[in-house]
Amino acid sequence: MQNITEQVNLLAERIHEMRETQERILVGIAGAPGSGKSTLASELARRLNLQRCPAMIVPMDGFHLDNAVLDARGLRGRKGAPETFDADGFLHLVRRMTEAVEVVAPVFDRARDLSVAGAVVVPANCPVIIVEGNYLMFDEMPWANLADLWDLSVRVEVGLPELRARLIQRWLSLNLSRTAAMRRAEGNDIPNAERIIMRALPCDITLRPQD
Repeated sequence: MQNITEQVNLLAERIHEMRETQERILVGIAGAPGSGKSTLASELARRLNLQRCPAMIVPMDGFHLDNAVLDARGLRGRKGAPETFDADGFLHLVRRMTEAVEVVAPVFDRARDLSVAGAVVVPANCPVIIVEGNYLMFDEMPWANLADLWDLSVRVEVGLPELRARLIQRWLSLNLSRTAAMRRAEGNDIPNAERIIMRALPCDITLRPQD
C-alpha cells in the first residue's frame, strides 16, 4: 500500500525520465469514481510545477452530456456511466493534445451539475498534460481507442467497500441526506465502479492507496 506522497514521487520520477527524450508527455490517470484520481492529479501537477516542469490538468468530466440531453435520452439516472459522456468529443481532444497546439477544454462543475465550456486552456508548449477520468483505460468502444494515446497510463485501484464509503460521503458533502446519498451511490456510482473494474485495460503503473 502506498500513501499519496509515495505515489507522487514515483510518477514524478518517471515523468522526469521520460522528458529526457520527449517534448510532450500525456499522462492518463484512470480509476473508478471515488478512487482519488483528482487528488492524485492535483498533487502530481503541483509537484511537477514546483520542480520547474510545467504541467496542467485536463479532467474527462468536462465531457458530461448536459442534463437536458440526458433527459431526452432517458439517461439522467445513469449520469456518470460511459454512455452519458461525449466520448468521441473527448477522444478528439486527447488526439489534439498529442500535438504541439493550443487546446481548449471544458470542466465539470459538480456543485452546479453542469459542464463549463472553454474553462481550461493548454498552451502549445506545455510539456506535461495530466488527464484524469473514469474511462481513460476502459475496454469498451470508443473509449478503448484512448489506450494508445497515453505516454504514461496510471490506474488508481481502490477496493469496492472503500469506494462505497467514499461515494456516499461525496453526496453527503453536497448536502444530501444519508438516505439520498446512499441511494445515489448504490443506484448509479457503484454500478459504474463495478463496470470500470470489470472492463479495465492494463496500465503502465497501478497504484493502491492507503486507506
